[in-house]
Amino acid sequence: MTRWTNWAGTAAASPLRVHRPRDTAAIAEAIGRTAADGRRLRPLGSGHSFTAIAAANSDAMDLTGWTGIASADVAKGLVTVRSGTTLKQLNAELDALGLAMTNLGDIDAQTVAGAISTGTHGTGARLGGIATQIAALELVLADGTVVTCSADERPDLFAAARVGLGALGVISTVTLQCEPSFLLSAQERPEPLEQVLEGFDQFADENDHFEFYWFPYGKNALVKRNNRLPAGSEHRPLSKLKEFVDYEITENVAFGGLCRLGRAVPKLVQPLGRFASNILSAREYSDTSHRVFVTHRGVRFVEAEFAIPREALHDVFSELRAFVPKLENPVAFPVEVRVAAADDIWLSTANGRDSAYIAIHQFVGMPYREYFAGFASIVGEVGGRPHWGKMHDLDAATLRSRYPRFDDFLRVRKEVDPAGIFTNTYLDRVLGTP
Repeated sequence: MTRWTNWAGTAAASPLRVHRPRDTAAIAEAIGRTAADGRRLRPLGSGHSFTAIAAANSDAMDLTGWTGIASADVAKGLVTVRSGTTLKQLNAELDALGLAMTNLGDIDAQTVAGAISTGTHGTGARLGGIATQIAALELVLADGTVVTCSADERPDLFAAARVGLGALGVISTVTLQCEPSFLLSAQERPEPLEQVLEGFDQFADENDHFEFYWFPYGKNALVKRNNRLPAGSEHRPLSKLKEFVDYEITENVAFGGLCRLGRAVPKLVQPLGRFASNILSAREYSDTSHRVFVTHRGVRFVEAEFAIPREALHDVFSELRAFVPKLENPVAFPVEVRVAAADDIWLSTANGRDSAYIAIHQFVGMPYREYFAGFASIVGEVGGRPHWGKMHDLDAATLRSRYPRFDDFLRVRKEVDPAGIFTNTYLDRVLGTP
């Protein structure tokens, strides 16, 4: 028996059997054995979801032996990657081909299948999440058949499976629409929060990628603006020393120390938050896109994130700011705000609407339930949709009201997995029992 836990320690399971396939045929064989035994199966991914979406108390599938780029048409930018490949490995292999993903989040530990299945996204008012960059998917269904879906081939399955929660089958390969490698200029600096909020829509629209972090109890936000540079522009990366000092020492070692101090002495959290807000530093550099998108996160935390209509951001953020000082337990971690363009993926958090994303965090080991529940109530007033891989308490009845194509997803699920082989406790809650 293998004990499985996720990165944040918020979910755990003890699978009775772990399959470790190294090709599509072995994936199909494992699914067939599971079905024949009347058991359930969950692919594990890298465990970077904060929910129990990957928890398997019956059979689990470990895809760490099924990685790497399977094929690439560099001229067209079409790259087919095996589902167990982490985004970090994918970025490196794309770089070697002179290609890049159009948009990424700031963590690269997830597998490509896990990232798309949970709706992982970056930021950009004109850009969608990672799933919008998919050209085709190959899945192994509950009956062991291997199918391909795209906008032209089994389009309903494609609309569902691009953010499929692992509920429709095991993704074996993902074909991504990539583009030639490009440089991003990065500008990161502290700015007064009021100024950031006042100019939010302008900043989001005039930058390729825009986000900010607000440290509760502080007056400043850390603002990040990333923009594409013309082909042939010069790399101006951070020096190794500054990169080490800014990211490893300041954002991981020092910030982690402040969080541990606040956890030990909660009354210090508010002054420490103001201190952290006041010592934020500025930096400007340019580098290969994935080196700008991705940031090492060494301090562990728990997280909830909701997508809301972009026009509701100011009201929601105002309520959140008013709510935080009323909490019984203080908040040690910043709030992150991003944006994304509307898409047509059925269970994408940006389905049918331009979205703002608000992510709240708490340092691991510190009380968070009152904070997360209050936040969920605030965003619920505007139809907030929870990130599928981050913490929330919503069930299928509530989620149905927030996703126009929810029942279409369930219809496809019933067609491809009628016996519910790929479900678990989390999916029973958010999708209903098959």
